[in-house]
Amino acid sequence: MIVTELYSGQGLGNQLWSYVVTRALALDRDYQFGIMGKEKFKGKEFLNLDFGLDVIGGEGPEGGPPISLPNGIENYYVEKDIWHPRFKCDIRGYDENLRSIKDNTKIEGYFQSENFIKRYRKEVCEWLKVKAEWDCYDFSDDKICILNIRGGEYRGNKELILDRSYWINAMENMRKHKADLTFVAITDDVPYVKKLLPEIQAFHFEIGKDYSIVKNAHYLVIANSSFSFFPAWTSQTLKHVIAPKYWARHNVSDGFWACEFNIYSNWAWQDRDGKIFTAEECTNELLQYKKRHNVAHFSSRPIEKEKNKLQHYLFQLILKASKFKRKYIGRRDV
Repeated sequence: MIVTELYSGQGLGNQLWSYVVTRALALDRDYQFGIMGKEKFKGKEFLNLDFGLDVIGGEGPEGGPPISLPNGIENYYVEKDIWHPRFKCDIRGYDENLRSIKDNTKIEGYFQSENFIKRYRKEVCEWLKVKAEWDCYDFSDDKICILNIRGGEYRGNKELILDRSYWINAMENMRKHKADLTFVAITDDVPYVKKLLPEIQAFHFEIGKDYSIVKNAHYLVIANSSFSFFPAWTSQTLKHVIAPKYWARHNVSDGFWACEFNIYSNWAWQDRDGKIFTAEECTNELLQYKKRHNVAHFSSRPIEKEKNKLQHYLFQLILKASKFKRKYIGRRDV
């Protein structure tokens, strides 16, 4: 069985990547799969996921690494990361070693490479089928373009937040495909969007309805957020999508991607000047960047050893106290 874990600190997009890739890897290798932390899944109201076999046991801190593995799980694999020494960010790409993991392994990572799932598009669309009562077509119109704008915790982070020029340029580029489009924003932060783009109607419904509206769009401009990927990738209506070149470092990149595996095929990639690139052009440009900057010799993210040791020690104390309470105090309550 291949196992991963869903965490409270993950957004819906990150949780879906963990789920879908774990299931796809199991399908690749003809293994069973199971999901730890399924009660933390943030899309349970509108997505009816098959979480595979029950996973028994296993403990550890939010985000890992585990202190103990689940019953029957013998191996632990963490997706390879690559740290940009100048920009201090993760630029990891497709970790092909995940394709050859052994059975009975727990895996951790972002897993956001299309290479893991592109052969299973039909299956993924079925796995992530939105419940009928949540599947909203109110904005699914050939004359409407959805702007899926991320605010929230992105606000105040100059490396992540996309400024007004990105959205204005994207609307101009989208009008080159269809001149008479009306633009509507679906966002997690309506007050922010009203200040950013006061000329655009902005809506935030429940997370399931927002997801469904993005999925059923005909034209779509997205932020550098994993929330947008699966509704766009599983869409049966989408005709054209524009996304920010360099993804999570659109605002500051000198040619690298954060992360490399976020270059998705069939999307249009817009740079800071509003110029559009294909995925193939982005990939070729990145290959040249990696050669010039000797990215092959970049290392993993530096570990804060002393801090992690302290955190590990404190977690062990809490875990022991919790076990003591369950064993003795819990027995007395019964």
